[in-house]
Amino acid sequence: MEIAFDDRGLVPVVIQDWTTGEVLTLAYANAEAVALTRRTGELHLWSRSRGELWHKGATSGNVQKVRALRLDCDGDALLALVEPAGPACHTGERTCFHAGELEPPAPHEALPGLERTLRERAAERPAGSYTVTLLDDPPLIGAKVREEAEEVARAAREESDERVDEEAADVLYHLTVLLHSRGRALGDAERVLLARRG
Repeated sequence: MEIAFDDRGLVPVVIQDWTTGEVLTLAYANAEAVALTRRTGELHLWSRSRGELWHKGATSGNVQKVRALRLDCDGDALLALVEPAGPACHTGERTCFHAGELEPPAPHEALPGLERTLRERAAERPAGSYTVTLLDDPPLIGAKVREEAEEVARAAREESDERVDEEAADVLYHLTVLLHSRGRALGDAERVLLARRG
């Protein structure tokens, strides 16, 4: 399918984090920007305000490596799945969508938010942090994953759906800490799951 550029020669581009699925920004591209993106593997766009091509992150260093470009069913919008090197927004925020109705967070934001919090705890090492305690004691992390897995299995046999949800959340938290302690992320396990599809 060909891209259906509008009468100004532009197509809207939704930019989404390859790993987390979070929407980072909305921008526009012309045919030259799309060609440069495909050739270089880094996101190029068209700045409507400046009337010029724009290599995302060229000045800030926050480039966005493009993993896939997807076209919508009408061909008049692109989805750019990217690996961002830093904040997507010129304000320094991770995403341009950092204003408006932020509460409650969407369910898909939970695990990426948890991973960001784990990185912060590991870097800042706040006193009294349960996460830091776990990170400092790898055998304890493994024991907690086993314990929480047993608790969710018991809840599934004997308790309410709400208890199953609570215990599953505990498993996800402790498993994410365990992965982080090994320098791994949920995305690494997700890639294994994708490779097993068949």
